[in-house]
Amino acid sequence: MSWALAVLTLILVGYVCRRILHLDRRSQWRRGLTPLSAEREQIYQPVALEIETQTAILGISLNEALGEREVGNQENAWRLVRLAVCQWDRLAEIVTLMLHAIAEDLPASRSIVAVRSITTNRFRSRAMMEFVGTWDLLDQLIFRSKLRYQLHIRVLRRAIETLSAEFRRNYRSAERSSESADEMWSNLDPAFHDYDLIIKESLLALRAFLIALPDSVLQDFASSLKAVVTHSVRSKAAPAPRQVEF
Repeated sequence: MSWALAVLTLILVGYVCRRILHLDRRSQWRRGLTPLSAEREQIYQPVALEIETQTAILGISLNEALGEREVGNQENAWRLVRLAVCQWDRLAEIVTLMLHAIAEDLPASRSIVAVRSITTNRFRSRAMMEFVGTWDLLDQLIFRSKLRYQLHIRVLRRAIETLSAEFRRNYRSAERSSESADEMWSNLDPAFHDYDLIIKESLLALRAFLIALPDSVLQDFASSLKAVVTHSVRSKAAPAPRQVEF
């Protein structure tokens, strides 16, 4: 009983300190995106466009699969789901590479890195609501922005792993049992919603990291991101933003 009281006291003290020091996540994050410099935008845009393109391909595949099932074309529906499984894994690999690059270069960033909140009420799948709940308490007890950002990156990586494992498990079970197949089809929409949300949060984390990264290590970080767009689905790289001459 004494340890439970100690934990409760620690949580209350942490909550009060966050309020006093104005560390509340929701009030700290301003509406809209913080603009990047031209050099940082050139690093961000190719990565963001590649990930957004891969996400759109996955979403279209899943929507087509659901549509084919609704009209009774079961064979086509399953074929599209199998393609979606491969696309899901490819997207997970790309985003994980990006988050790994951030984690590797995190020591070189400035001490203050903006961090967004990830709360359970933003998710629809049971797997993600349970997963996020296990990390939320730890997040409340960390005050230093860099440590909170480091935890944020770790949560994003684990979330991708959790969603991917759950998606593959449902698919494999569905192939073996018709009852499991009904469960898989009903879970496709919430699973993709949560996956898309985590991917968007990962891109926002990349923007925050680019803002906090010193100019001296910017190009080294850009080089580490090249693996993300090495096998791009787009026919050519995104054009660099034009600089206005004065």
